[in-house]
Amino acid sequence: MDLHYSHIHVLAAVFFEKYTSGGSSIRAESGRVYFSKPGRMRWDYDSPEKKLFLVDGKNVWYYVPSDHTASRTSIKQSDDWRTPLALLAGKVKLEQLCGELQLADPANPSDPQQRATQPGNSVLVCSPRKNESDAFRQILLELNSQLQLVRLTIRQPGDLETEFRFGDWKENVPIDEAKFHFQPPPGVAIVDDAALASKVQ
Repeated sequence: MDLHYSHIHVLAAVFFEKYTSGGSSIRAESGRVYFSKPGRMRWDYDSPEKKLFLVDGKNVWYYVPSDHTASRTSIKQSDDWRTPLALLAGKVKLEQLCGELQLADPANPSDPQQRATQPGNSVLVCSPRKNESDAFRQILLELNSQLQLVRLTIRQPGDLETEFRFGDWKENVPIDEAKFHFQPPPGVAIVDDAALASKVQ
């Protein structure tokens, strides 16, 4: 997988995201995502409402047009759950992310999510390093026969789970550079999370 993505500098796909707590679905969203090395990604949410999540290489932006507000956080201070997906943007390798990495047993009945969703797919089970067990309990990565990521499940402490499904991958396609820069529309307030945190302390 690392070798496959090492030769790809730009990626685009459609995505479906589901967030659950205690086994109950809380939120489901979908849209289109773009990755560009080194370390940039853009998530355009279309449903159920339009919003933008953007990592431009220095800052993390979150913008909801209906709120007329955009938040900005430096990458170093962000603890967003998309961190494992930084491997697609060339910022993380699996051996850096996982303390242990195993190929899932497709016959394992105890965990249905470790089974591939399609014949010919493989599922990797990533366990955290000892000092990072607070960040996640387990990550499941499902790859198709072309070694493309089609499903990512992040299991966090507190019985929280975020699952991404990906499809229609486009590799090394031209993407407008402007997509990885955020220009606040007129009238949109910018909230700097670092400045806000310093006032609260």
